[in-house]
Amino acid sequence: MLRLGTRRSRLALAQAEEVAVALRAAGETVELVPIVTAGDRGVPATASPEGVKGLFVAEIVRALQAGEIDLAVHSAKDLPAGDPDGVVVGAVPERADPRDVLVTRDGAPAGDGAVGTSSLRRRAQLRRLFPAATIVDVRGNVDTRLRRLDAGDVDGLVLAAAGLGRLGVAPAHARPFDPADMVPAPGQGALAVQVRTDDAATREVVKGLDHMASRMAFEAERTVVARLGGGCALPLGALAEVGAGEVRLRAMVIRPDGSGRVEAEASAPTPI
Repeated sequence: MLRLGTRRSRLALAQAEEVAVALRAAGETVELVPIVTAGDRGVPATASPEGVKGLFVAEIVRALQAGEIDLAVHSAKDLPAGDPDGVVVGAVPERADPRDVLVTRDGAPAGDGAVGTSSLRRRAQLRRLFPAATIVDVRGNVDTRLRRLDAGDVDGLVLAAAGLGRLGVAPAHARPFDPADMVPAPGQGALAVQVRTDDAATREVVKGLDHMASRMAFEAERTVVARLGGGCALPLGALAEVGAGEVRLRAMVIRPDGSGRVEAEASAPTPI
């Protein structure tokens, strides 16, 4: 029996079940272990050394380190840049669509209306793309945000394509951004399966879930975060794509007001 730790949100449970299904198909017995994190309890980001990222993973990592669970599944974009003591990313399954999506209520352009997001990265890029728009801080899970859109609190929302897909939510009026215009968060769309470094048996089991191209993209984007000291306090975007024997990486840093955007692109045979 493998005990798989996850947050309790509907999206987190869907992500964990995605991994559990793959493990069960390989003959493993899996039990989901939902864990309430500090972020779920509304603890402010200032209470975590890792900022917002640490709020959503710390309790799960501690449970893994303590042997209370055997593996954990996270949204890769929620992970801090470095691995905690005794823990490693044992697998990165095939990545879902990494793009951001603009969802509107009636299909009308939201360029001069109110657009909702809580992400500093998205807010900064929206200010550059839609200088006439009003950017509104909208928090909560996907269902909560969509209800605010339906209620007319905002004219549009920016959401992750992968999250909508994993929840089976297909808004009537949704348009993916070109990643060149709205560079995704590092790791967006990817899942990270954590295991203990000293648990050879579980590491061997999850190895079969590793998708090479997705793993290489994850490592390239995570390296950008590590080298820039980035996190949720830095409007940073990064997207790596793998093909033809090389890793192609685009990275972007932008001022919170949408000005001073700096971009770089590179390619190499390996992600690091």
